[in-house]
Amino acid sequence: MIRLYDNYSGVEIGAVTNDQLQFLIDQLEEESTRDQDYYIDQATLEMFVDAGIDEGLLELLRGALGDRDGMEIRWQKES
Repeated sequence: MIRLYDNYSGVEIGAVTNDQLQFLIDQLEEESTRDQDYYIDQATLEMFVDAGIDEGLLELLRGALGDRDGMEIRWQKES
């Protein structure tokens, strides 16, 4: 299982599928091969819509972002 977290607060955002995680990896810049955190904002979500984001992942990210200008998220694989 793969879980997304608010990187600032450590609060879990929710679980995502392998395909949803791969979408994030493909769309967002990684600083290294071990990078597991990303910055998102409203413009990022709009870019995701144009790229064909899964509706469930979009709603998860929109809910996490709320009315903030932006946030860092991180993912973690759990057994």
